[in-house]
Amino acid sequence: MADTADSRALFTDGVRAALHTWPVLQIALDNGFGGVYGQQKADWLVDVVQQYFQDNADLQQDEVEDFISTLMDQEFHTVVDDGSLPQVCVQLMQMFCQWQQGALQQLSHSIQLLTQNKMPRAKVTAPPTQSDSDSDDETPMMECESMSVNRTNHPHEDDDGWTLVGKRK
Repeated sequence: MADTADSRALFTDGVRAALHTWPVLQIALDNGFGGVYGQQKADWLVDVVQQYFQDNADLQQDEVEDFISTLMDQEFHTVVDDGSLPQVCVQLMQMFCQWQQGALQQLSHSIQLLTQNKMPRAKVTAPPTQSDSDSDDETPMMECESMSVNRTNHPHEDDDGWTLVGKRK
């Protein structure tokens, strides 16, 4: 198909829909895994993935998975192991195929389905710890404070500068 600005923008919208509705990326953004520029990185990710498809017309699914997995690890410090990466890559490859074939109406429909079926953003919260439920008046005693020191052990310095302490008796 002839690469027009409108058709390329439509494919970019498809990439955006697939990536921005992906729970893994949502969780990474919501929890600051991308740092202070996380949202800009997510927008950049859309552009980079779109360009990757444009530059490599005959991609295999495993190549796309490796590419996106590397970007998620490098930019969002996130290892995707929930099984969703292949699903996202299949969506991207289907939309790219629709774009290549000039099926822009079908591509628009795919984008619309993705954005309509968008799941609410997932929130990750830590379970309350015991210290959260304790009152602030109580100061928990650390275990090491109550232990007595065994003075019979004689630490000695190893050849590489480490101090070795023997086992208690």
